[in-house]
This record gives sequence, structure tokens and C-alpha cells, in this order.
Amino acid sequence: MHCLLIDGHPGADRLSAHLLDLYAAALPAGTELTRIALRDLRFAPHALHDYAALPAAEPDLERLWAAMQACDHLDLAFPMWWGAEPALVSDVLTRVLLPGRAFAYHRDDPWWDRLLSGRSADLLVTMDTPPVVLRWLWGFPIGRRLRRQVLGFVGFAPVRVLCFGPVRRGGAERGLPRWGARIARAAARIPRPRGRRLAQTPLADPVAGPIFPPKTHPAKEP
Repeated sequence: MHCLLIDGHPGADRLSAHLLDLYAAALPAGTELTRIALRDLRFAPHALHDYAALPAAEPDLERLWAAMQACDHLDLAFPMWWGAEPALVSDVLTRVLLPGRAFAYHRDDPWWDRLLSGRSADLLVTMDTPPVVLRWLWGFPIGRRLRRQVLGFVGFAPVRVLCFGPVRRGGAERGLPRWGARIARAAARIPRPRGRRLAQTPLADPVAGPIFPPKTHPAKEP
């Protein structure tokens, strides 16, 4: 099994990196690891372009894309800021998960192919909000969106979202023993990916969309 660990925190040596360390240490023996910190990548933010003027992917983004295609399991760690992932994580996902590469709309129906199917994912999300408040009072929007509309949309399944908080006022220090045990259990029991892994991804115009033959039956909604 090949596991891709992604540190999505804009700063170095933060709690997200430590949680990835704990995750890596608990993976089954023989697991191949690739680790990438998004803050080290050099690329143009998507906010400067629309899809019609999107530049060619920079070498760092191509390296990340190759690692995503090669992995069997993705583990992405980041802090929740203003109810969402940092802009760094959003920018990278927007630049990498492109139509024709990560997913492909059909020509004659409203459905699409998930071109990264056959891979699973874990999200390690730190936050100041108590996770029980996020889930039961606010409806867990960050988890539902990333699981269904982002990673699930391109084929990652299952996607587990592990929340850790609150981290402020000594919460991280008090919670780390418990959080570490939870991470160790998750890393030791990575679920089997759902869906058939595709051998290659088709190319397409990112604006017009890929040219795909119509399917005889629609795919399930994410």
C-alpha cells in the first residue's frame, strides 16, 4: 500500500505536522510513504485566474498530481479556519483536481466519471471549535463538503474525517494523548477503497470539458 501524507498547514512545525507524524508511525509495516507540505510548493494561486486563463501546471503541482495518482490512500491534515480549510489547501485542490484529470463529465447526460476512484482518504482537521458543536449544532459542513463534493466527487471513498479540538487554551496538550490513540487506530485500520481504479486519466479541455461517450446508466451521486 502506498500512502500519501499531505501537510496543509501554511506554517511549519505546527500541530497538523505532528498529527501526520503520529499517523505515519502507526501505519502497518511495509507501507510506502510519500509526504508533501503544501507550503513548500511553488505555484500561481487559482484566485488570479479563471479556468479559461489557467496556466499550465507548475512542476510542483505536477509532482503532487503524480503522487495522488500513485497513492492508494491519502491523508490530509490542516486546521479549520473560518469554518473551512486554509486558502492554501483550497488553491491546491482547485489547481490539481481539474476536469479531464480528476473527473470527467459525460457529453450526453448530467453525470461524470470519478477518475481517482479506487483510493481512500483520511482528513485530520484541527479546530478551536469543540467537534461536538461543529457536528451537532452546525451540521458538520466542512466534513460533508470535503467528503462528498470534493474528494468523493473525484472518486476517493471512503473518506473519513477526524476532528481534533478545541486546541486553544491548552486543549491540544490535554487532548494529544487521546487524539494520538485515535489516530493510531485509524492508521492501523485503513479501509479498503471503494470503486474500480482506472489505469489512466483522459485528457480534455478544462473549459469545454472532456469528450466522453455517454454511459448506459448514470453513476451514483456523491
